[in-house]
Amino acid sequence: MEKLNSKSVEALRDLEKTMIASNHSPRSIKTYAREIRYICSYYNELSPYQWKDKHIIDYMVYLKTVHKVSYSKCKMVAQSVAFFFRHVLRRPYDLPSKLYPKREYKLPSYLAKEEMQKLISGCNTLKRKAIIELFYSSGLRLEELRLLRLTDIDSKNNRIFVRNGKGRKDRYTLLSKNALATLRKYYLNEKPKPQKYVFEGKKPGIPMSGSAIQTSVREAYKYAGLSHKTHKTHALRHSFATHLLDLGVDIHTIKELLGHCDIKSTMVYLHLQTSKRNMLISPLDELFKDDDQISNIPKNTSLL
Repeated sequence: MEKLNSKSVEALRDLEKTMIASNHSPRSIKTYAREIRYICSYYNELSPYQWKDKHIIDYMVYLKTVHKVSYSKCKMVAQSVAFFFRHVLRRPYDLPSKLYPKREYKLPSYLAKEEMQKLISGCNTLKRKAIIELFYSSGLRLEELRLLRLTDIDSKNNRIFVRNGKGRKDRYTLLSKNALATLRKYYLNEKPKPQKYVFEGKKPGIPMSGSAIQTSVREAYKYAGLSHKTHKTHALRHSFATHLLDLGVDIHTIKELLGHCDIKSTMVYLHLQTSKRNMLISPLDELFKDDDQISNIPKNTSLL
């Protein structure tokens, strides 16, 4: 990326100061600053204070037509720009909704219970097994697991304290007895022993990087013969929520365990629930329940 002009550097510095003062998370500050820096680089001949609506629209069109970015990327750029205009440039700005691509509705990727057993059984190190079991048994996000401290493991009450999760919210979630047993074995065998965080990198007291955790999870999928599965890390969180629903846990309890702000985010798992769906009978089958045509169809057809 080319060197930014002095006005852009000054505006970016003001953005970071404003976000720190308003108690935004380090991750949000990094994300917003990155998106605004990209725009500054794209219009490096201009001061950010010279930006007009047209400039932002042209930049969004560039992202969508040249880089083919996703809905979530467009939304992130729009949020960053809106904050930057309001709080740094001191000008109101609302990105026209027509600039957003139509959102694709896709069900979350998750693993069946048999696949989860296969994944856990296939782990070839205690550290990897502890990571997989914690993701699945507690529904943690990647960053939440990465920053999990030894003191956050409340074995007495079978719970985990999630410190400063998404939206800067603290919460408690489940601590599986099996996961705890694996954690204890991992801790006893790990060299050097973790000092502050449950999972540390090569330097003691420094948390394991997110990319290293993702690599470990990908390797677990590979060893288990499940490398075709998508969304490797987050699928374990989706599996946690879906399997809890199958066990009869109510949706509001799952919402609190996941740390969702809106129940709508949790309700997507209702589409993945299998226990109740498997008990349903199609109205067509009910209509012809006494007809023996179904039992007479050969099962070893080439179609199904």
